Amino acid sequence: MVLLMALLQGFYGAFAYLDPVAFANVRGTALVSNEDIDWVQIYASRTLFISLTIGALLYFREFKVLMWAALLGTVMPLTDGYLAYQAEAPLGVVAKHIATVLYLVITSVVLSKAFANEKT
Repeated sequence: MVLLMALLQGFYGAFAYLDPVAFANVRGTALVSNEDIDWVQIYASRTLFISLTIGALLYFREFKVLMWAALLGTVMPLTDGYLAYQAEAPLGVVAKHIATVLYLVITSVVLSKAFANEKT
């Protein structure tokens, strides 16, 4: 589950760098002007950082930190979903953000159990 999160974040980061306009449309918040592309690229750099950090934490089996990262990371898709809703994005885009929140919560529960099992 965590590997999938890291890979998806890496994909989204690369996608945002390579095609900022298409990425913004997929995310549900179309750019008003090409002058806004730099904000998408800022998003991309932070997303790539998150991807690499999550990958490193997984590699070093830091399940407790990953558990908290998954749980606290729900703030991002909650915000993205709200912004997409306000931008009148299609329902499927908003639903994708809600599904991401659920995935992160489930991942956090699975990681908490993995951490508990590792302690014993």
